[in-house]
Amino acid sequence: MNASNMSAQAHSLAGRVALVTGGARGIGRAIVTHLADLGATVGVLDLKKELAEEAVAALAAKGQAAMAFGGNVAEQSTIMEAAAQLKSVHGRLDILVSNAMWVRYGPISELTPEMVRRMVGTGFESVIWGIQAADAHMGEGGSVINVSSAAAFLGLPRGLTYAGVKAGVLGLTRAGAVDLGPRGIRVNAICPGFTTTEGVMVNVTPEMVQKRLARTPMQRVGTPEDVARVAGFLASPASGFVTGEYIKVDGGATYAHL
Repeated sequence: MNASNMSAQAHSLAGRVALVTGGARGIGRAIVTHLADLGATVGVLDLKKELAEEAVAALAAKGQAAMAFGGNVAEQSTIMEAAAQLKSVHGRLDILVSNAMWVRYGPISELTPEMVRRMVGTGFESVIWGIQAADAHMGEGGSVINVSSAAAFLGLPRGLTYAGVKAGVLGLTRAGAVDLGPRGIRVNAICPGFTTTEGVMVNVTPEMVQKRLARTPMQRVGTPEDVARVAGFLASPASGFVTGEYIKVDGGATYAHL
């Protein structure tokens, strides 16, 4: 086998089964598409099942296998049942991507208990249930990928709860890696910077976009596909001895003093 074939094999997800939360739009949708392109069968879990079904239909049109699930990922049963059903149908679960998030930026004075509970439930508690589902249904070679944020490392203006949730995801990632490592299951995180998704663009102004560009060494904004390609690496055998780590996908912005 030549080097090119060995590299392709290391990155292939053929025969593997993945579950992606928040998989119907934005970064989640890009991850779903990329994992399927690498050969995985993908379960798409979203709050609105009809959106998950649209994503599955798009994959089916390309001849790719997928399943749609709906439900609130803040509830333990949502992720556990989706993982169990996916494994029941396909015989295995190899990859679990906890991507779902709900966010609202604003002044500290405007935070409400409802807003905080929803952000913590969707972005933090769901990661716990994802790791728990991996513990219950994955075997050796499994990969858990938690989507954190560059905001985990920064004092993000008007983003108190969001930054706290995403920093907490890194703690869950490290602890999950320690607990699941002896079973050959890896747990890693991706930390996107400013990324052009529908959810992000709802919360920012054109002026904010220009400020982000000005402090990004690579002089462009991130795309969902940038994040998806890193997810593909972390899901594949190519990262087989990487666990408890995070990868920033932010064009260098976190470390820049521009």
